[in-house]
Amino acid sequence: MTTKSFSLLALSATLALSAAAQQDPKAGKILDAMSAKYQALNAFGASFTQTLENPSAKVKQNMSGDIVVSGKKFHLKMNGQEVINDGKTTWTYLKNENEVNIADADGDSQDMSPSQIYTMYKKGYKYAYVQQVQEGGEALDVIELTPEDRTNEVIKVRLKVRKKDQTVKSWQMFKKNGNQYSFTIKNFKPNPPVTATTFAFDKADHKGVKVVDLR
Repeated sequence: MTTKSFSLLALSATLALSAAAQQDPKAGKILDAMSAKYQALNAFGASFTQTLENPSAKVKQNMSGDIVVSGKKFHLKMNGQEVINDGKTTWTYLKNENEVNIADADGDSQDMSPSQIYTMYKKGYKYAYVQQVQEGGEALDVIELTPEDRTNEVIKVRLKVRKKDQTVKSWQMFKKNGNQYSFTIKNFKPNPPVTATTFAFDKADHKGVKVVDLR
């Protein structure tokens, strides 16, 4: 091996170690505890509120919904639509149009699915502890995630985790187009009853539904 090659190898190793060292161990410990708690559940359900804001465009929208999650599967109900994902296929049902769009579930999508928020920090994101805050009498740890891929449309994600039980109270997602999404979890239910039909769309339950297959 030439001296030049050895120098480049040493530089690469140094950069790799520097990148690994950028991960905040305090944040990592909190995230690991939070992730382990959710992954230990067979499923969980919750109500939530979502706010979309874009200050420059003077946009602010509030929505609410319900969700059930089991591993990579989820069933989301919000504002007249349902999104069902069984880990391989995604069905988006639009109630007013009585139409369902079918697409392959994209596990590599840059947009977060509801089932990713508890594990997304493990790949492709740097994380750092920001501060402890008090909200509604609760002590919360604030952690910020930033994508390693500069082409990601997400600029950062800010998580608020309850100190008392490591559950997520809320998170904010900031995107390059100026949109800011805020999600607040309510009525968390561990291990709700789920069946084989929970994460599948049944046309028989939607008479006359128009099917748009995008696969």
